[in-house]
Amino acid sequence: MSDEVGQGTSNVPVQYHQFDICDEDGPTGPDLERGHNGLVRVDDGVIIVMTGIHTGDVTVTVTLHDTEPPTDSDWQETVEISAHSASGELTVRGMMDDLDEELPVLSFNGPGDYRLRVHARGRDTAVDLAPDEVTEWYLIQVWPAPFQQTKVLRQTDRYGASLRAR
Repeated sequence: MSDEVGQGTSNVPVQYHQFDICDEDGPTGPDLERGHNGLVRVDDGVIIVMTGIHTGDVTVTVTLHDTEPPTDSDWQETVEISAHSASGELTVRGMMDDLDEELPVLSFNGPGDYRLRVHARGRDTAVDLAPDEVTEWYLIQVWPAPFQQTKVLRQTDRYGASLRAR
């Protein structure tokens, strides 16, 4: 069982079907192409979470754990990915806009390696649109862990399937 050491929830601005997880002092990991899993990719060292909406806000919850937490099966898509933080400032960011409320720093133990389990639901609701209301929700569970290959735990939404087919 994992001990949760922190959490936060905020609306995150989305542009061009994405929001980012990055560390300004260095790459988070090796490139991972868009069609690999349909939820997260890595481009130029930035982890990109792919959203169904084109533009608008999604709700993101971050939970920080000392050890690997149990898997939550109430999500449509779930992917685990490793991330490296050179500065100890690995954060969730909008691509072009700031968050209304800051989420916890993902690299809560300082510089080093972490495992991120990214969950998504609602991506099929407003594909390619810019809704006024939140239609998508994300959970990012984080814990310190050495680098491992990206692991797909669940794939059930149509939007993710369309990305994997490209």
